[in-house]
This record gives sequence, structure tokens and C-alpha cells, in this order.
Amino acid sequence: MNRSNLKAAAFAAAAAALPCLWQAGATPALAQEPAAKPAAQAAKVERGRYIVSTSGCHDCHTPWIVGPKGPEPDMTRALSGHPESMTLPPPPKADGPWVVTAAATNTAWAGPWGISFTANLTPDPETGLGKWTERNFRETIRSGRHMGRGRPVLPPMPVQVYRNWTDADFEAVYAYLQSIPAIRNRVPEPLPPAAPVAASR
Repeated sequence: MNRSNLKAAAFAAAAAALPCLWQAGATPALAQEPAAKPAAQAAKVERGRYIVSTSGCHDCHTPWIVGPKGPEPDMTRALSGHPESMTLPPPPKADGPWVVTAAATNTAWAGPWGISFTANLTPDPETGLGKWTERNFRETIRSGRHMGRGRPVLPPMPVQVYRNWTDADFEAVYAYLQSIPAIRNRVPEPLPPAAPVAASR
């Protein structure tokens, strides 16, 4: 067989093998996709972890305890919000310039808006963000309203700052929050401001 015939035979054999390779998903491009996707997702989650860790999210959404070094976030309850088992008395009355008070856990705040409790950001489907989509999360922060259309997001949540995140930032933070351990913790609903006491006559 001469060289021309050898080349033709080799080309024909390669062409015949292409359908089999395609069906088996063995082309180089397809073989790289499964490895690339987990790597890209891992990078997104890591970016989200960085943003959460540097944006003060643990300051309020992770209950604080007094440890060996003083007050510190209890990372066994990371980002689980105000503890449902914690019963609080009425907040102290505002006096003079002191108009805001906070619980020792840093998860409950009282002020002119009433009393707010920090949300459970873990992926628990019943008490956290497990059923939220990335769009729900983004619209809540951008609009300052629950799910983008419900009640206002109350202080001390700094939505005025976080709404400036890019879409990529929101995707990364959401991906990270969906990757952390789910903690079942039903946070109370916010309470309205106390009704003023009528003056006696």
C-alpha cells in the first residue's frame, strides 16, 4: 500500500471512530467540562466566603458568646441568626441620645423601628435560606425589602452598603451561604415600636 493509500485509510478510520467518541462523550472538550465546573464553583464559593468574612456578616448573624478572649462569635452557630431559644425582656427605654440597644448576642436590636432579629442565613429549608433562589437573595438586598417585595429589611442590616455589590458578588455570597452547614433555627418576626402611653388627664 503506498503512502497516499495509507493516509486515506487512516483518515477513514478516524472519521469512522468519531460517532463512537461523540456518543461516549470522549472528545477532549467534553472531557474537560466536568472538571472545569466544580473548579469554577469552588472559586465562586471561596469568593463568597471572603466577602462574608470581610463584610461584617458574622458580627450580627452569628450569635456572640463570652469566650476566653472576651466576646466573640460562636462559630458552632455560624450565620444562624438570633437564637430561637433566647427569651428577651422588653428593651430598656431610650434615654436622651441613646436610642438603640442590642442584646448580648448581638442578634437582637431595638430602636425607633421596633425590635429586629438577625436572620438565619444558613441553607436550612424551613428556617433559613434553603428555599431561596439567588434572585430572591439579590432582590432582598437591592430593594431593602424581604424577597424584594415584602416587609422592609430593618436596622442594623446595612443594605445601603451591600446593595452596591455587583451581580457576581451576589452570586458568590449566595453560593457560599448555600454551601455552609444548615442550622435549624427559627428566628422571631420583628416587633413594631411600642405604642406610646396615653397621657393621663
